[in-house]
Amino acid sequence: MIDLTAPSRAARVSRQVPALLRENVPFRRFFAGQFVSLVGDQISLIALPLVGVLVLHAGPAQMGYLATAALIPNLLFSLHAGAWVDKRGRRRQVMLAADVGRALLLLSIPIAYGLDMLTIEQLYVVGFLSGTLSVFFFVAYNALFVALVPRERYVEGQSLLNGSRALSFVGGPSMGGVLVQALSAPVALLADAFSYLISAFSLSRISPEEPPTEPAEHGHLRAGMSWIWRSPVMRPSLFATATINFFNFVFWALVILYANRYLDIGPGALGAVIAVASIGAVIGSVVTARIGRRIGIGPVYALGCLVFTAPLVLVPLAGGPHWLVLLCVTTAEFFSGFGVMLLDISAGAIKAAVVPDRLRSRVSGAYMVVNYGVRPLGALAGGLLGAEIGVRNTLWIASVGAIAGVLWLLPSPVMHMSALPETAE
Repeated sequence: MIDLTAPSRAARVSRQVPALLRENVPFRRFFAGQFVSLVGDQISLIALPLVGVLVLHAGPAQMGYLATAALIPNLLFSLHAGAWVDKRGRRRQVMLAADVGRALLLLSIPIAYGLDMLTIEQLYVVGFLSGTLSVFFFVAYNALFVALVPRERYVEGQSLLNGSRALSFVGGPSMGGVLVQALSAPVALLADAFSYLISAFSLSRISPEEPPTEPAEHGHLRAGMSWIWRSPVMRPSLFATATINFFNFVFWALVILYANRYLDIGPGALGAVIAVASIGAVIGSVVTARIGRRIGIGPVYALGCLVFTAPLVLVPLAGGPHWLVLLCVTTAEFFSGFGVMLLDISAGAIKAAVVPDRLRSRVSGAYMVVNYGVRPLGALAGGLLGAEIGVRNTLWIASVGAIAGVLWLLPSPVMHMSALPETAE
């Protein structure tokens, strides 16, 4: 006898989908496009450096220059991009155009490789221009997020978006490693180019009511930075994340080279190690809200700063049998991935809650000038230090230095923040 009151299989499956995705169709479309794009980014994260290492035989200094070229636009253009977007509006169109532009730039690499014309200088140019478009994408991102998600669901929305990023860590690097081994590093970049087009398509299918624009006036360009400086929440937050980012990019400028050339971890194994370790990021994205309810959103932020950075000391510490090396690197990535989800979800929710609508893009741009602007400086320092004092010694400095970022938060109001703060003016 059929029980007509029993929920259907489709209904049971539907209940497994997070409520925000079930109920908010524009956010669901945005989420899906960003997830595909994030998987593509993770493929490029391993494939693009390996173009330099395996195809163009780049050394430590050149790898530092490559990372710097992609990141220096954050320092050069973020402030102006934020002011321009706040004045112009149309955040969705800005993000869509950036996606299409980045896809075309990445396509140029496998084309040049097929024509036997690929050079390290082309990688620098593609990295710089892609980084410039990314600046415009991300200064518009926060304003679009608050247009799609109600305030009371900011933590849920941030958990879903950062959770999708964590899931991309699982599949993207291993997929990138397999594609590099099977097809070559330049051809693997086609996957990321395609993912940008998917993201652009998803953006074309939503039309949220965006925060209002504000006409340019005296001080318009500096308004975001001035607001951050006066904020007792955002100022220490910026110093904390900027410290972490500087040393983290000293680390990441060299870690692929170190793992491949010094620890003898091949592309396929490297992708698999990162993918297995990224389970920590998935777990972190699931439990952050729960931990926040238990100890407070501010303490979770500080805990994330510590757990993200401290495990990375295991990478320069790795040695001995190959299985032990792999265990050290995997453990470092697992716990670091867990920590970065605690950090990013809590920090993103706090930022979305406290920043006024009229300043969102300018605050994002000002924040990126410092927080992302130190990344190319870190990458450049990593390349130069790696060439001067050795790659392993540089990784020691980077992994220990990043831990100091949490010290900025300890005397701040963030540590006493049990729930999301009110919007500040």
